[in-house]
Amino acid sequence: MKGAEAVIESLKKEGVEKIFGYPGGAVINLYDALYEEQEIDHILTRHEQGAAHAADGYARVTGNPGVCVATSGPGATNLVTGIATAQMDSVPLVAITGQVPTDMIGNDAFQEADITGISMPITKHNYLIKDPSKLTKVMRKAFKIAGNGREGPVLIDLPKDIQNAEINFEYKDVDIRSYQPTKKGHPLQIKKASKAIMEAERPVLYVGGGVIASNASKEVRKLAELTMTPVTTTLMAKGSFDENHPLSLDMLGMHGTKSANYAITESDLIIAVGARFDDRVTGEIEGFAPNAKVIHIDIDPAEIGKNVETHIPIVGDAKKVLKKLIDRIKEQQVNKEETEWHNKIERWKKEYPLSYDNKGSRIKPQFVVEKIDETTPDDTIIATEVGQCQMWAAQFYDFKRPRTWVSSGGLGTMGYGLPASIGAQVGKPEKTVWDIAGDGSIQMNIQEIATATKYDLPINIAVLNNNYLGMVRQWQELFFDKRYSQTNLPQNPDFVKIAEGFGAEGKIVEKQSEVKEAIEEANSSSKPYIIDFRVEKEENVMPMVPAGASLSEVIDSEDLRGG
Repeated sequence: MKGAEAVIESLKKEGVEKIFGYPGGAVINLYDALYEEQEIDHILTRHEQGAAHAADGYARVTGNPGVCVATSGPGATNLVTGIATAQMDSVPLVAITGQVPTDMIGNDAFQEADITGISMPITKHNYLIKDPSKLTKVMRKAFKIAGNGREGPVLIDLPKDIQNAEINFEYKDVDIRSYQPTKKGHPLQIKKASKAIMEAERPVLYVGGGVIASNASKEVRKLAELTMTPVTTTLMAKGSFDENHPLSLDMLGMHGTKSANYAITESDLIIAVGARFDDRVTGEIEGFAPNAKVIHIDIDPAEIGKNVETHIPIVGDAKKVLKKLIDRIKEQQVNKEETEWHNKIERWKKEYPLSYDNKGSRIKPQFVVEKIDETTPDDTIIATEVGQCQMWAAQFYDFKRPRTWVSSGGLGTMGYGLPASIGAQVGKPEKTVWDIAGDGSIQMNIQEIATATKYDLPINIAVLNNNYLGMVRQWQELFFDKRYSQTNLPQNPDFVKIAEGFGAEGKIVEKQSEVKEAIEEANSSSKPYIIDFRVEKEENVMPMVPAGASLSEVIDSEDLRGG
């Protein structure tokens, strides 16, 4: 068969059912092979970046690698932001790009770009196929690397002549000798960890996105309840632990709860699972958990000890390690009870709840998020853009289940939420999907409303419209004497008319009394639905750990007012 046909057959062998892409001259053979294909649905986005983010969103909610396709040159480079987003958040993605024929590579041919060179720092691995006989082996390797160990994106660059070459199709498993990630934790280290947990007086479970990736949410809950250990999650781990559970501290870090940040600061043992101690979590590194021993469980050995000293490192898959750790602790017939530590945390929760001043004539954005939470099922998928809208969604929506939070964490990609929500809806068509957006972010990939309309995807979009690039404006207010340089958006378009122009529905909401009704209308609509919520213009995301401060120096609105 032709190389292009072999690519399609390889995708089917990998169980791929949906791919996202945008055609062009260098992938015309591949798209011709797709023309009569019945087993794979191709979702035509309106921009290659939208295809990458949609594949990313699909991967996050299903747990299966997302696949995106683009042509050479500008098509391939338009994938770069989406690939980098997936790399930073450890999302399994396979990106297939067209390339000029092999004999023209390096000649500055029309629409040629060295996408393997460009993408090298932002992929887990990439391939430029120059030998058609290696095509199927590369396809198998790409999926194996993307979804094995610490997940991430793999790019396959496919020259036009390779797509057109005749090959003998054979698809079998491959052994990648240079890539054999450790999945089982070392028994001695697990023994040390169980002993440390038993001896700790002020333990905290610090849970990261690796718990979602390894489907280890049940094990986290078992460990927490068995040892009576409070749980805090990173932004990427939202939904891995029921935020209504008595042991939940909600999110920690820059915009985390005071109770979570204080608990980490006063802890004597941190059990970090699938987390990487990034700067948004730790704050000023010298002040992070100064009195705590650290158990760090992670499948990527490069993350252990990278930012914070680790006393008990355990390399392995979170689910497998936690199972062994739970079994070890059960053998000791543990019967932990509430202590002064739990009482102290409860006092913090009551004294410093997430709250906001709901006075004023304009809608408060936090109120919108709360109403979305109240009127949607527990398994609703929440995607977000990036900035204030993202943080309010993380703070005021109570997540209860894994794979219901779809947001760009490490890269902080504006324009991510809308196409990612499309991928999420494609991956989970039976679920309600919301994109909580800002008026700045939504404009970066707003053309993807056309994609949602074409494929009858009833995604809902809540635009928290404050006529600002809100998070940058907040920093300008707090740290730059309100010098709002280029953050005011006075000429925002009519988002409802744009939605209607694409065949979707929408509504402008200016009164708080109309918020719930508008959300319910969106929930009941069979079309994509956008709600333009005209919210308080200078509302801030609080609490906040200022840049360079430690977690113990977290501030809120009362602190700013001198309260």
